[in-house]
Formats: sequence, structure tokens, C-alpha cells
Amino acid sequence: MEREQNATGEIDPGMTLLDIFTFSGRLHPLVVHLPIGFILLATVFDLLAYSTKYSHLRQAVSVTLFFGFVAAVLACTFGYILSLSGDYEKKTLSNHQFSGILLAVIAGLLFYSTTAGGDKVLRIPRKLFSVFMVMVIGLVSYAGHQGANLTHGNDYLTLQTLLKEERKKPDSVEHAMIYEDVVHPILEKKCAPCHRDGKMKGNLSVETLKSLLKGGKAGPAVVPGKPEEGELYKRVTLDPDHEDYMPADGKPPLTKNEVALIRWWIAKAGATQGKLVTQIQQSDSIKPAVARYLGLAGPFDEEDNKDLSRPVNPDIPLAVNVDLIDSLKRKGLMVRMMQLKPAMLDVTLPSGSGVKADIIKNELIKVGRNIIWLNLSGNNFNDKDLDFLAAMQNLEKLRIENNPVGADVCRYLVGLKHLESVNLNNTKVNKEDISVLKKNPAIKRVYVWKGRS
Repeated sequence: MEREQNATGEIDPGMTLLDIFTFSGRLHPLVVHLPIGFILLATVFDLLAYSTKYSHLRQAVSVTLFFGFVAAVLACTFGYILSLSGDYEKKTLSNHQFSGILLAVIAGLLFYSTTAGGDKVLRIPRKLFSVFMVMVIGLVSYAGHQGANLTHGNDYLTLQTLLKEERKKPDSVEHAMIYEDVVHPILEKKCAPCHRDGKMKGNLSVETLKSLLKGGKAGPAVVPGKPEEGELYKRVTLDPDHEDYMPADGKPPLTKNEVALIRWWIAKAGATQGKLVTQIQQSDSIKPAVARYLGLAGPFDEEDNKDLSRPVNPDIPLAVNVDLIDSLKRKGLMVRMMQLKPAMLDVTLPSGSGVKADIIKNELIKVGRNIIWLNLSGNNFNDKDLDFLAAMQNLEKLRIENNPVGADVCRYLVGLKHLESVNLNNTKVNKEDISVLKKNPAIKRVYVWKGRS
């Protein structure tokens, strides 16, 4: 755990104490089960002691109750600290806190009545004592139920949940509804544990499309047609080390396939519900990702399931014009097929090839949506030669080092929303030019040396 340092480089004791205080709240889920076990065991001992065969267990009731009381106090203390760090539904939280405190008080009083001095101050007839013990078990159940509602939602253990019919899984992509069968299940599994009725962190619930559009403290979670403007897509695509990255607290993150599906739903389907995937224009590009998520067999599986760890960009066409690839090869470019469905290309023009940009520009533009990696280093290209880069909308990695390019080339790259890496070594770009690239949040790595200072 990193600790805050003061101006002299020493560890700030106040920050250390704050971290320990906050961390102690996370002990609540661990400690909360102890009073349940001790109190249940004390009740079993008390009831069995009515039998002559087990009468000796009566002596164990007092010490077991003591441990139950101590554990209940600790659970209440840690639970209160934990409640300060989360956005919980107030009524459910209040019910859980009150029942927990009441449980600790009653357990303490029952223990006190069994001690040598306490039985004179608080004398409870044995049968009434047993009734109280059974009632405490009921209180334990109620407190536990309220705690489960806080953790899993108010419908976690209800008759409605018991009678709820699970949505039948579609038997094909053509029968799949984009929101109901794909997006909502993703959100329910990965986001709802922290963003639902009963535990709305940031005042955000993902349980309905209406609540998604409403958003939370940070603004709308979803902006139809504009994925990057909504908090949902923005946060699930942040660097995992970023403080705003979601899901937080080490919970399982969305897979790249799930992120791609959500992005397509927002961008292409307009964040709508009640529509089949096939009812939405340009749905062919997303069908492999839908089939993969639903685990459906089909023509996509053989190739698409080979490398599920790769980012799945639904804007990449499923196919590519083979004649254009052959044309590029004849003109001296090396073209490698990275993946067949969707068709991803790795294109390289060997350094010092002598090939003019005008000769290859048109073909590169025509297959531009399929190009994921592009290497044009060392070919004496200037900014005007590379103006076609703005059309490489699905480009992820670009190498244009050892070329006399400058400020304009950086402006070409600002709109490439999938671009992650750019090599500008030994070019004419300067610090001001590089700062332009900061406008593109997708770019994670920029390599620059021997450029103008």
C-alpha cells in the first residue's frame, strides 16, 4: 500500500491512520459471520440442555454468548466504517444498522444475565431466556437479510425473484435482441453489483435503460450515438490503474468483446431497446461479437474464437477486397492478414523502397478500414504525402519514423479513435506538435527522439 509523503519525504502519519481506518471497514464481511455462528451455537446449547443427557451444555451457553456479543460489537463497528465509503440505499442501510446494533445489545444483556453478578440484577427465568434466544435467531436472520439486500439488491431474496422467469437464450444471432439479450446481461453481471437499487454508487443504476440515460453524479451514463460522451463507455475503457476505472475494487472487468458490444450498441443502435440485432443497420460487423458473447455456434466461431484476448472493433469490415491487396503487394508493400473475421491487415512499406505516396495512396484508402497496423517508416514521406492517414479510422499502431513529417501529421491522427501507438522518432515534430495528440484519449504511447526541440 502506497503512503502519502510530506514535503520532507517522510510518511504522513495522518494519512497512514486514515488508510487503516478505511481498510478496517472491509473487515465487516469477514467478522459479520462470527456473531451468527456463536449466537446460533449458544441457542443450540441452551435448547439441548433441557435434556438430561446434554444438561452439561448449559455451562457453555454463557461463554458462547460472550463471544457472540463481542463479535457483534466488532461487526457493528466495522460495518459503520464500511457504510461511510459506499453509496447505499438509506432505508435498507438504516434497517441493517438498527437490527445489528439491537442484536449486539440483546446478546450483551443475555450474556450479562448468565454471569455471577448479573443474574441478580437481570434475572431471567430459564424458559423465557430460551424464548429470547430463539427470538435473537430471528433477529440475526432479519439483519442478515438486510445485509444481503445491501450487497445484492432489494430483490435478492424475495418471492418476486423466486417466481421470476429467466429470459430464454436466443438460438441464433438473428433472434437476439441487442439490449435485452446482450447489453443488459453484461451490465447486470459486471456493473449492477455496485450500481442498482439498494447500492447506487455515484447515484447510478444500470438496471434499466431509463436509469442509464438518466445517469448519476458524473452525468449521463449513456449518450445515444456518442459512446465517448457517456460515463459508462468512458470509464470501462480507461487504463485499469486509473482511479475512475470501472468496475472498481478488483471486480472482474468487462472483456474486450463486451466493451465492443456496448460501444456498437451506443454508436450504431442508438442505445435503444426492443430491437433485434439484425434490425439495425450495419449489423454484419457486430454479428461475430454477438455470437461469441452468446456462445452460439456458427460461421464466426472457427476464426473468431482463436484469439478472444484481442480487442474486437465492430467497425472493422468482415471481409476485404483481395484484388486491392494483390495490387498493394505488386507495388512493393508487404501485407499480412492478422485475422480473417473481421479482416485485419498489417501493412508495411519497406524502408527506403523509393515508392511514391501517390502510387499507393488510393489503394490504402480503399482498404483503410481493414488496416490495423501500418508501417511507412524511412520512405521520405512528408505531411502532404500522408494526408490519407485521417481515413485510417481503425488504425491501432502507426510507424512513420525517419520521415520528414511535422505538425500536420499530428493533426491527421487526432480523429483516429482506435489509435494506441505512434512512432515519430527522427521526424520534424516538436513538443507543441506532440501536445496536439493529447486531444486523442485513445493514444497511449508516442515515441519521439531526435526531433526538433
